Amino acid sequence: MNADLLARARTWADDDPHEGDRAEIEALLAAGDQDELRRRFTGPLTFGTAGLRGPLRAGPAGMNAAVVIRAAAGLAAHLHEERLDGGTVVVGFDARRRSEEFAHASAAVLTAAGFDVRVLPRPLPTPVLAFAVRHLAAVAGVMVTASHNPPDDNGYKVFLDEGAQLVPPADRRIEAAIAAVGPAREVPRADGWTTLGEDVLTDYVTAVVRALDPERVPADARAALRVAYTAMHGVGASTTRLAFAAAGFAEPVGVPEQDAPDPDFPTVAFPNPEEPGAVDLLVAVAGRTGADLAIAQDPDADRCSVVCDGRRLTGDEVGALLADWLLRRGVRGTYAASLVSGSLLHALTAAHGVRFAETPTGFKWIVRAGTPEAPLVYGYEEALGYAVAPDVVRDKDGISASLAVGLLAAELKAAGRTLLDRLDELAEEHGLFATGQLSVRVEDLTLIADAMARLRAAPPTMLLGRPVEFADLLDGEPAVDAVRLLGEGVRVVVRPSGTEPKLKAYLETVVPVHDDAGLIAARGRGEDELDQLRAEMSAALGL
Repeated sequence: MNADLLARARTWADDDPHEGDRAEIEALLAAGDQDELRRRFTGPLTFGTAGLRGPLRAGPAGMNAAVVIRAAAGLAAHLHEERLDGGTVVVGFDARRRSEEFAHASAAVLTAAGFDVRVLPRPLPTPVLAFAVRHLAAVAGVMVTASHNPPDDNGYKVFLDEGAQLVPPADRRIEAAIAAVGPAREVPRADGWTTLGEDVLTDYVTAVVRALDPERVPADARAALRVAYTAMHGVGASTTRLAFAAAGFAEPVGVPEQDAPDPDFPTVAFPNPEEPGAVDLLVAVAGRTGADLAIAQDPDADRCSVVCDGRRLTGDEVGALLADWLLRRGVRGTYAASLVSGSLLHALTAAHGVRFAETPTGFKWIVRAGTPEAPLVYGYEEALGYAVAPDVVRDKDGISASLAVGLLAAELKAAGRTLLDRLDELAEEHGLFATGQLSVRVEDLTLIADAMARLRAAPPTMLLGRPVEFADLLDGEPAVDAVRLLGEGVRVVVRPSGTEPKLKAYLETVVPVHDDAGLIAARGRGEDELDQLRAEMSAALGL
């Protein structure tokens, strides 16, 4: 066995304060499993698009007690360096395996470091934690969650700057502080943190409902809307039902098999509403109950998926619908979307004369897109993330977005229309913006790096028979590991996922619509062109 690998594994095991995690490494050493040890010791987890995230396993390349303790110690050191000693830090957790354990380990480290630590009372959605950071004037927040990742993963999101996720250079500084932490076994820990009451949840619901002003929709229209809903085995159900009740809606009809938290996620291959088959049970419930609208949230409820008349809307479609709804309400300020999202939002903001901002991928950038003259009033990302009340939650929020979609659907139903009808109207007004993806999941991350290198070395000059210009976004500020191909009515952005082992190509084609018959033809042409783009980009990436 490689002597250096052996020494690092033995040192880690000796320093690991968790008996079970330590036994994992010792068993691998005893078995001489060099391949598995190499996977666990190739390097530490790094802060990606949304903090630390990885498989539950012992060693520096996994989520485990030692990694969490060191992350909390690094965060404490960073906060000390920023002269925020003694400030409040809020810690939340979802219902995944070991989430509560990791939350309490973080609380113990931060308490010993002299911070006033407040822990959410039970497994709750990520938006509640992000709200609590601002609401309690905290200097930081930690949320233990892997969001929509597979069951064997967990993660560690850090919120700074009044409840926004951290951005460079804070992420690099915290990583450096973590690297400087000594053995996890020697990190001081202490009891004495405060467990918050249910009032933090009540305050969140009150703030969301106030921000969305449901009274602008007639009470009978709200009460008449039938909503089917799934928490997808996550933690969103109780909070979502509280919000809908407070806004005057009938209680959403749940998917019984998916309503209660379950870390095994037994009814879905991946607990992500974007994945094929993930909303099948929801669609079935909506059909049986005659629901006007069906909503799925991911397990930590910071994203939501929308189904109308059996059709699952894309994140770009929902993003445009919500923006259009706010614009028609007269909400002015900055409307933002990430560079991988569709272009219809830009067209909508131009038509209404309000500011549009394009950001790097991730809500940590979207929520910072406003200016003093035009503060952020709405942001979205095509991966089902929406900020409809950024003054309440400076992050994506699947609960407030679900409520906003409900209000829009109730308005439309009262006028004899649906979300699909409004999408058709937007296409007739601005053109059909057809968006889709080419997404490839890999086991070997070097395949992603190789594909990106091939694309940068020999990018296509033509897509859909049209000339396209190539831009390497690594050359931008901030640098983004992505490339963009842009031509007349066609756009492709390719990037590695920041949260999963995937390579993604985001595809868009814009098709003019001339009349009602033209809309049907435009949709068919849009689908054909997306299929062609998938084939062309698959060849360009060598996949």
